Amino acid sequence: MRKYVPKDDVQKKSYYTDRFWVAPRVPKEMVEEGSHFDSVVKTLSDVIELKEFAIELGQLRIVINSTDNFKALETLKNESGYTMLSEMSAVDYLAKDKEFEVFYQMLNLNEAKRVRIVCRIQPEEAVKSVVSLFKSANFAEREMFDMFGIKANNHPFLKRILMPDDWEGHPLLKTYPLQGDEFASWYEVDKIFGKEYRDVIGPENRDPSNVDRYDGQRFSRVGYEVPFGSEINKDKEEENPIAYSKTFMVDYTTGTKTLSKRK
Repeated sequence: MRKYVPKDDVQKKSYYTDRFWVAPRVPKEMVEEGSHFDSVVKTLSDVIELKEFAIELGQLRIVINSTDNFKALETLKNESGYTMLSEMSAVDYLAKDKEFEVFYQMLNLNEAKRVRIVCRIQPEEAVKSVVSLFKSANFAEREMFDMFGIKANNHPFLKRILMPDDWEGHPLLKTYPLQGDEFASWYEVDKIFGKEYRDVIGPENRDPSNVDRYDGQRFSRVGYEVPFGSEINKDKEEENPIAYSKTFMVDYTTGTKTLSKRK
């Protein structure tokens, strides 16, 4: 695995070149007067500041200040019938805007309506935990902390949920290498055997497409099978033709006939 080098400009390359296809923006629609979403907007605007709101893909998207996240979800739950937090996470916009986008996907089961609450935060900022409102936010906030490094204040047990506790870095940041960095390549070797065995074992190969038939004695290619436990000779491999059983299996590659007329 190649030695890790910082890739702080990795996002800018996708934004300022034509290498990647950029999806068009989702059309925004005005909130219809007297509609269900109009009542939601009026209810929220009485308690917090709404920076932006519009209908996108049939759901209401509202942009708020990050300090109002708890109050917004509390109001939606208690006064507008949005009793389910179906999803929450973040998006890395650090290279473009130097901010994270945190979103909360709310569901009203009675009205079959969805509201998406969105806020922006700086890398060093945190959001207020909403676990006391929705139990589903427990693991979601832990995953957000694990994958992005975003903290949720007042969370009852904020620790990593997918990666080991001593893992370095946050894998869903766009600057994080797809196959891990130098720390990732040595993690299991250092953890299981110790750093003194690095020269003996070597770094972890994190290429999923790589297959080495010499990793073990039981791995072999078709036509070059070897008995279990036998030594593998890398310099000379003798081909063993495939033998088919005449009573159990049939070699359909030989002796085939082509019908001139279907019966």
